[in-house]
This record gives sequence, structure tokens and C-alpha cells, in this order.
Amino acid sequence: MGYDLHITRAKHWEDNQDCKITSQEWLTIVEDDPELVPDPNYGSYAVLWKGLSGAETPWFDWYDGNIYTTNPDRSVLAKMIQIALNLDAKVQGDNGELYENETDLSSLETDQ
Repeated sequence: MGYDLHITRAKHWEDNQDCKITSQEWLTIVEDDPELVPDPNYGSYAVLWKGLSGAETPWFDWYDGNIYTTNPDRSVLAKMIQIALNLDAKVQGDNGELYENETDLSSLETDQ
């Protein structure tokens, strides 16, 4: 089982009813970023990231007002932070912890 990180506008990513990132906002980010490539094999909002990463296939997906990925490395986290800034959002882990730069991932990496 993996650990998800979420791009969200909510205080806690699960409680985002009043501050969702819309699917259209996500698709606009994807359209404007040449590093993000739609991957319709995994759904209408799934994308692959062409950036440098230790992950075999770095990906992001949109679901119910948040953007997420599972088990990101530091470079994927850095990309998430960049996307979050463009959406006036933040990066948050499953347990509510915030990730403001890629070095914040260190504690998560030692837990896995």
C-alpha cells in the first residue's frame, strides 16, 4: 500500500467541499505544461510527468477536487509544489502534514 500526497486548497485534503480544484483547472495546468502528458489509459485526468525522477513512471491524477500521486520522490514533490503554487493550493500528506519543499519528504522516506 502506498502513501499519497495531495494538492489541495482545503485545510485538510479530505474536507474540500467548499474549495475544490476543478477538473477544468487541472486540465488547464496539464495543457499549459509540456512536462505533463495525458495518460487516458488510467482515466480522464491522469497524467505522466516527463521530468527527471527516480520513480519508474511518475504520475499525477485529479479526483474529487484534489490532485494526488502515490509514493513520490523528492523531484515529484518539487513538481507538486510548483503545481500547487499555480493553483493557490498546498501539498498535503494523507495524515494532514504539509510539504513546502522537497526536503520535507525526508521524514516520509525514512518511514517507508
